[in-house]
Amino acid sequence: MSVLPRRWRLPYLALLVVVALLLSASALEGYRLSGGKRLWEPFLWEFSSIGVTGLLVLGLHALVGRLSGMPWQRQLAVHALALPAFSLLHIAGMFGLRLLVYRLVGVAYHPDAVTSLLVFEGGKDAVSYISFCFISRGVWLAQAARARVQELERARRELAEERLARLADQVQPHFLFNTLNLISSVMYEDVPRADRLLCQLADLLRQTLAAQQRVEHTVREELALVQPFLALMQARFGPERLVVQIDAGDAALGCRLPALLLLAPVENAVKHDVARHRGRVTVEVCAHAVGGRLVLTVSNHGDTPVPAAPPDAEGGLGLRNLRERLAARYGAAASVAFGPEGAGMRLRVELPCAC
Repeated sequence: MSVLPRRWRLPYLALLVVVALLLSASALEGYRLSGGKRLWEPFLWEFSSIGVTGLLVLGLHALVGRLSGMPWQRQLAVHALALPAFSLLHIAGMFGLRLLVYRLVGVAYHPDAVTSLLVFEGGKDAVSYISFCFISRGVWLAQAARARVQELERARRELAEERLARLADQVQPHFLFNTLNLISSVMYEDVPRADRLLCQLADLLRQTLAAQQRVEHTVREELALVQPFLALMQARFGPERLVVQIDAGDAALGCRLPALLLLAPVENAVKHDVARHRGRVTVEVCAHAVGGRLVLTVSNHGDTPVPAAPPDAEGGLGLRNLRERLAARYGAAASVAFGPEGAGMRLRVELPCAC
């Protein structure tokens, strides 16, 4: 990977120019007070120093990154060799640029003696080198921390997706086995009717398999699965025993939700009420968008009291599955309420309405 990503090259160059201008402005005042006549000289001095330093800092940053993870003794040994090289390259590059410019403009230039330059510039370079090492180390640590956070988020996202896929896979076997049990109860009494139910079941299973591949879809698509299922149950029990009511607002139809979310609750409504009733039972499915939230309700109530014990307050496997899927997908942003309502039961699901 490049030491300086493309998106940071222009800001880095701008930073060097700003620093060089600030130092040049400061040096210019001293230069004028000392009687200097060529006002461009302080700018040449500072820009040549900052320009060479800017290039060397990139190499130093790469070196600090390569040394990360090595024993500290080895790092110190490498830096002990790199610091003099940094200073020599800085001095050679800086004064090389100055000599070139002075020659191009035809002005004599007489820098200090080499020993003086090495002592004076070397001391400043040592301070700069150590400072840049600490800054570079902080940058590498910040990048590593950000990479760890991104990797952790990716792992969490993949884990959540895997969990959602596992929970979605539980829906189909649960639904399939219960539906086959219902069909088996009529296959010896009315073979054509059982055959018709099996064909309807096959069509419904093909749709659910396609839905599982999408992970999530719209309320409109979810109801397109619920309606055939309820039609299948009406064929099983008869329209005189099972009354179906579906009410969905236009705004809610475009909201997205996990695929196959409503099949299990609707199945529970049939299993826990219609199958145990002798009279007529109404199963109602509603979907409405309220204030940016999607509100789904599945309720069932009969004309006569249920003769057996009331269903599990937690809603059984299907609703436990629903709660886990919503918690994995939305966290605290989704809520589930399930309990008795009049002569039946009512499930209310609320989640963000994302289109």
